[in-house]
Amino acid sequence: MLTTEVENFPGFPDPILGPDLIENMRRQAEKFGAKILYEDATKVDFSTKPFKVFAGERELESKSVIISTGASSKWLGLESEKRLRGRGVSSCAACDGMFFKGKKVVVVGGGDTALEEALTLSKIASQVTVVHRRDRLRASRALQERALGNEKITFVWNSVVMEILGEKKVEGMRIKNIQTDEESTLTCDGVFIAIGNQPNTELFRGQIELDSEGYIVTHDDSKTSVEGVFAAGDVQDRKYRQAITAAAAGCKAALDAEKWLQLAWPVAV
Repeated sequence: MLTTEVENFPGFPDPILGPDLIENMRRQAEKFGAKILYEDATKVDFSTKPFKVFAGERELESKSVIISTGASSKWLGLESEKRLRGRGVSSCAACDGMFFKGKKVVVVGGGDTALEEALTLSKIASQVTVVHRRDRLRASRALQERALGNEKITFVWNSVVMEILGEKKVEGMRIKNIQTDEESTLTCDGVFIAIGNQPNTELFRGQIELDSEGYIVTHDDSKTSVEGVFAAGDVQDRKYRQAITAAAAGCKAALDAEKWLQLAWPVAV
């Protein structure tokens, strides 16, 4: 939902906006009878069958559940970052980029997300600086070539953010070179944090098995530690984290759930 142009999803020779791609998926699902409830799930109970999912004022019961709650952006954990969030600090160029039209911005990170943010911002801001803690990028080759060849994007290597400067709005940041320990200041109007994601699984803690980083542990593709509960996408995938792999995982989970229902609830299917 927070992605601008998607260029690597099969079937789209021209880029499609992330929200438009999701809207197409929603309409396709509803065409085949899917009912969509626009509520946040707040609690689950997988201890008994049927399973219970609580959303808003509703208590839903289900013979099977597929978890696909995805992942959220990670933050640096700085006090100044938290204080200035929404005042120049963001994790979404697609959401907040236009606030920085013609201004200087910094992107923190070196993976696909960071370069996607930088490329998006290069169309809006006057200058984009990417601060990365290593001496080389982790992003895909195609993204690297586009970012390194963009005259609006510059890179600061081997550096970490010590503090984001400003009282009521972002005015710059203090960074430190991890090889020399030398500190310096970058002047900027906005800071975009793009250092990765964390799975949205707090809701399921104590209900199913999670690994040390909070990802749902699956076996035989989509099965979780609770029989009849399945998981798909970035909520259990720490390696690929792509739209197409998440879609494929959703297909697997749907087929696994259908097969399990036929065996466990033969009369109901």
